[in-house]
Amino acid sequence: MSRLYVLVEGQTEEAFVRELLVPHYAGLGRFLTPIIVSTSPGYKGGVVSYAKVKPQIVRLCRQDPDAHVTTMFDLYALPADFPGKAVPAYAANATGHQKALFLEAQLTQDINQPNFLANLMVHEYEALLFTQPDLFSQWSDDAALVSALKQALAAAGTPEDINDGPQTAPSKRILAAMPGYQKTFHGPLIACDIGLDAIRQACPHFHGWLQAIEALL
Repeated sequence: MSRLYVLVEGQTEEAFVRELLVPHYAGLGRFLTPIIVSTSPGYKGGVVSYAKVKPQIVRLCRQDPDAHVTTMFDLYALPADFPGKAVPAYAANATGHQKALFLEAQLTQDINQPNFLANLMVHEYEALLFTQPDLFSQWSDDAALVSALKQALAAAGTPEDINDGPQTAPSKRILAAMPGYQKTFHGPLIACDIGLDAIRQACPHFHGWLQAIEALL
């Protein structure tokens, strides 16, 4: 039996781990537990300050050294104090995959725990939902919705290449096309409809994370 704690940003990611990853890996004798990061006493969700998140990661790594700890944080809108964001070597104009790899390496070095696996979502969780834009039609009668999402995907090339601008990040594009989109409700349901295999095929950085998990456990 192998154990993995997955630190996530919020309820949407928690549901994704619980509904897609947990049953998949349980069948392989690997047990995942999603944990929402705490931002302040009594409040959970969002990586608003790395200084608040680091102690939680280190504590998890140390309290159960026989288990592994990983993260499911969005590359988009990471706080300024996140390891590597302020160094000259951070290429802000690089691809999302390149930026994520750089910051993951910086995070790994800063946490400095042998059972830690750094991971960032490129550019955010909602990118995974662009794997199959047609599935959004189940939640809206607006024919322009799917067309807008497909145009964004076609322009980017892959779901993870949809950029991270304040108005053009995956979640912002979904909200612009579907104002009624509810992250915690629609996000996990659409991901479940897409399925883990299809998401892995369309999102190579995400696939690489799961491969790393499978190599650990």
